[in-house]
Amino acid sequence: MSEDIYKVKLESFEGPLDLLLHLVNQYEIDIYDIPLKLITNQYLEYVHTMQELKLDVASEYLVMAATLLEIKSKMLLPKQELDEESFYEEDPREELIQRLVEYRKYKEAADSLKEREHEGNQVYLKHPEDLTEFKGDVVVTRSDTVSVTDLTLAFQKMLRRKKWLEPMETTIQRQEISIEERMDDVVSLLNKHSGSTSFQQLFPYETRWEIVATFLAILELMKTYRITCYQPSNFMEITVALSEEV
Repeated sequence: MSEDIYKVKLESFEGPLDLLLHLVNQYEIDIYDIPLKLITNQYLEYVHTMQELKLDVASEYLVMAATLLEIKSKMLLPKQELDEESFYEEDPREELIQRLVEYRKYKEAADSLKEREHEGNQVYLKHPEDLTEFKGDVVVTRSDTVSVTDLTLAFQKMLRRKKWLEPMETTIQRQEISIEERMDDVVSLLNKHSGSTSFQQLFPYETRWEIVATFLAILELMKTYRITCYQPSNFMEITVALSEEV
């Protein structure tokens, strides 16, 4: 019986950097402070195991093994004393660490994409169907009637145009004015303008209570159908007009 019949499968890696990253994660090592002695011994042990099992060892694994041994030997050399004017002594591990960091970044990105691919495979989409028979002949048109929301936005825009600012300190004088009185003022102003005018022209006032009272009066007149508000087209000034019943 041939000895090649018995095969042992080791955990596969995509290259020497993948193996090194696996060792770093396995021993919970700080990737920026790799203990070369431990990592080199574990790496060589893995390579020797592959050779003993008569597995093909790619040349890149052997090159990395030689690199680790070289870095390890440099780490064993006594450090030279540097004067203040000299540059700092470069860490022999620096280049290897940078390669590992970059490799880990791309590996994590690849794992994330694989996970998204797996999630996408669990989604089943319905094929499009012909819905022509359900298509109606109703044409939807936009009404030119202005809503309360449109009026509120116009009210805010009007305040910004007036640049209305309250003083830091002021004396408040109580002035009584009813919404009904302000409603009469609005109707009177519309009559002076042949029954219609722009929304902004209804606010010739400067104080907060006058402006708020006028806005509430406009809403109440709309509610009782005494006036109508419309906008000829998008982004144009809102027009306020007396209803035909008035």
